[in-house]
Amino acid sequence: MAEIWAPERIMTNEEAAFLISKQFPELSHVEITKLGEGFDNTVFMVNKQYVFRFPRRTIAVKLLETESKLLPMLAEAVDTPIPVPIFIGKPGKDFPWMFIGYSLVNGITPAALSPEKRMQSIEPLATFLKNLHAFPLENAKAAGVPYDELGRLSIAGRKNRLQENIKKAVDGGLTNDHARLIEYAESLKDIEIAPIYKLVHGDMHFRNLILDSKGEMSGVIDWGDTHIGHPAVDLSIVYSFFPVEGRRQFFNIYGSVDFETQELARFKAIYTSLLLLLYGADLNDTELVKGAQEALNLALL
Repeated sequence: MAEIWAPERIMTNEEAAFLISKQFPELSHVEITKLGEGFDNTVFMVNKQYVFRFPRRTIAVKLLETESKLLPMLAEAVDTPIPVPIFIGKPGKDFPWMFIGYSLVNGITPAALSPEKRMQSIEPLATFLKNLHAFPLENAKAAGVPYDELGRLSIAGRKNRLQENIKKAVDGGLTNDHARLIEYAESLKDIEIAPIYKLVHGDMHFRNLILDSKGEMSGVIDWGDTHIGHPAVDLSIVYSFFPVEGRRQFFNIYGSVDFETQELARFKAIYTSLLLLLYGADLNDTELVKGAQEALNLALL
């Protein structure tokens, strides 16, 4: 069975350059570099100024449509830089789906970081999520942002997949604390999800953070999973990115949350980190594997 990140279509540098120059003549003589790929999109830097994302599968198209409407409004509501759509590519005979070119969010995605470096991002990340979760829901709905359609926090719905992924990671020699991970999964009990609705990023992990030259968070990218849902989806980053001693400091700035929210956030952190670990191994991306292992170890503390 194909993995959930298996693409329906792979975009090459040459194809992307052709589509961009054809639809946006002002970007002729395109200088293009592939930045990477995720489950849904292939990402390119263009002329060292813009980032273009091309869908890898049909499901990503609706997500891009939502981004094109939401992100310009959201950029005015948060101080942290986010990608703002500038070029909206239309589907045609050369490529069946829309694609988007965004402003470049300057910086780097985190690789291995010391606990001290991670602590530097507590205040900016807590402030960002506090502002994001205060964004008016009526504005999000007007932009077509959906409610959570995937049950991202459903322990009952995802426990079996979590245990299957743990087995894959253990069999592949990808974890260094098998017992603790297996014990966590076996002890999981379903948690009733309170009807708390916020605009959430939906995919908060280390690969979607941008750091400045000092190693401090300075941007948030990849908004394809944005939706209206429970804030624990985003608060998972508290458990997968910060050392234990930083969590209290984060919530002192963001605001206190109940025990159930904390446990749901931890579950999401472990589930996502494990998925990233398997994805990185499938791509032979040693940096992603190492980052996911660090995230998983933090979330289990």
